[in-house]
Amino acid sequence: MSTAVAPVRPGAVLADLLPVSRVRDIALVAGGAALTGIAAQISVPVPGSPVPVSGQTFAALLVGTALGARRGFLALGLYTVAGVAGMPWFAQGASGYAMPSFGYILGMLLAATVVGGLARRGADRTVLRTAGAMAAGSAIIYAVGVPYLALATGMSLGEAVAAGLVPFLIGDALKAALAMGALPTAWKLIGRRG
Repeated sequence: MSTAVAPVRPGAVLADLLPVSRVRDIALVAGGAALTGIAAQISVPVPGSPVPVSGQTFAALLVGTALGARRGFLALGLYTVAGVAGMPWFAQGASGYAMPSFGYILGMLLAATVVGGLARRGADRTVLRTAGAMAAGSAIIYAVGVPYLALATGMSLGEAVAAGLVPFLIGDALKAALAMGALPTAWKLIGRRG
């Protein structure tokens, strides 16, 4: 088992800078799932919506970006499977798949994979690129979550947009702003140390 630190190279994500090993990858995947589960507990109900505001989406996008597409997918896959199996770590301590907001979790799985792929192409290195990656990830989450919400609740698509997208746009902008500061700053700090 090698413990060499990988040099910063094109196509690297933040997780690639840690010493290379299978244990690292397993720890990153489990840690990404746990971070998402913990962030999901930061949750505030939204009046008139079965979907709460939570830290879950921010964590999912951050995990995908920091870990890359493959590990991001595995981390959110583990998060999803454990939650469906009964681990109470979806937003508001929920578990299972029989909830109107489950489509957002499926969207997060896909979004983490996409933003991880974008990060491999340098989308986490500058403020503007990070903003684009976060916007793309959020759009994917809504593209899956809102139609699922409509189907699960019998809402029209317009009602689902009003209940499951509009109330969350300001929060998503704030989450994107956090990522826009954190990710490029992490790369700058690494560049100074390397």
